[in-house]
Amino acid sequence: MPIQVRQTIVDKRALVCDPAGIRHVFLDNAKNYPKNELQLRMLRPALGAGVLTSNGEDWRRQRRILAPLFSPQQIQVFTAAKARVAAHAVERLRQTQDGSFVDMSLEMGRLTLEMLEHTLFSQGLGRDASEFQHAITRYFDTLGQLDAFDMLGLPDFLPRLNRLRGRATLKFSARVVNDIIANRRHLLASGADAPPDILTLLLKAQDPDTGRFISEQELRDNIVTFIGAGHETTANALTWTLYILSQAPDWRARVEAEIDACFDPAAPTAHLPVTKAVVEETMRLYPPVSMMSRVALHDDMVAGTAIRAGTIVTVAPYVLHRHQTLWNDPDVFDPERFLGANRSDIDRYAYLPFGVGSRVCIGMGFAMSEMLVILGHFLREFRFDLAPGHPVAPEVRLTMRPAHGMKMRVRKRQA
Repeated sequence: MPIQVRQTIVDKRALVCDPAGIRHVFLDNAKNYPKNELQLRMLRPALGAGVLTSNGEDWRRQRRILAPLFSPQQIQVFTAAKARVAAHAVERLRQTQDGSFVDMSLEMGRLTLEMLEHTLFSQGLGRDASEFQHAITRYFDTLGQLDAFDMLGLPDFLPRLNRLRGRATLKFSARVVNDIIANRRHLLASGADAPPDILTLLLKAQDPDTGRFISEQELRDNIVTFIGAGHETTANALTWTLYILSQAPDWRARVEAEIDACFDPAAPTAHLPVTKAVVEETMRLYPPVSMMSRVALHDDMVAGTAIRAGTIVTVAPYVLHRHQTLWNDPDVFDPERFLGANRSDIDRYAYLPFGVGSRVCIGMGFAMSEMLVILGHFLREFRFDLAPGHPVAPEVRLTMRPAHGMKMRVRKRQA
């Protein structure tokens, strides 16, 4: 049996690694486990009170409004735009000398921002991608870290060093979002046709239960959420995938063969089961989000362990995905786990790359589609090998990113 709950009585914290216990916390009794305030203090300075950082009825209402924007049908609409952006990135990489070294973490960060620019906000983000990358890096290095005062539960009026250091990032984000909204409203006021993107859908979105539109502040907060969270997690997953394929030549050969046979860059709708399994196994070993936490409102029982009111209950996908009683050879890269009938052996609550329960990532389908399009284009044209001597280590902030970037030798290949 897996370790069910490890609980520290002194500080009222519990780590849950039992799938049934995770289901209880995130689904069956989810009302008793809202997001805890400590986690929200890290997120809200930058993301406000959007769908990722709200609780209770505010969250349920926003989720109802936003869910249709990320339906499978709507995601399919963006496939052509994703293909154009990926093809442009391939052309950019072709301009480098064959065998050159490129930091693919930076390249993937730039590319995923360009994806957002041409799907979510098709008029553009109004800034160079490098400005966004610097701002997002500053965020994770400042606001994206727990402050000692928050850990100690000190009152909010006491200044937090991380928040002071992160002020420039917040001002940058506010300017960008204000410009995005103003430009779109100016376009609509001129009588021009609205681009069929997420921003247009956001401006028109209504709560199906009440007919209420999303508020102005929620509009801004969710735009920041889509840019920040959507860009960072996808870029990291792609970077780790390129790294791990460089260490697994047999699987790289299988992926290349599948892409060569099935992937059409002009119409990237092919089924790529091997490539998808590689991405899923990579996210098992290097989950985009390393930790999810909730707080118990009332006393409860989780996996046979008493949980007192006020206990912070944590699920750590990095730990869960490598748990020896849940996975065979958990530290081994083996995408066969996700192929064919093997997938049915994976407990739904033992694999959580996009979260779980009612608060599962709203952009999960969009992100998976985006990653397959990007990998199809890139692996059809190039082969990536880790630069000799380059150190590889995960760095945990709010996400799991490579601490030293990912310097890789890029060689052109013939499909």
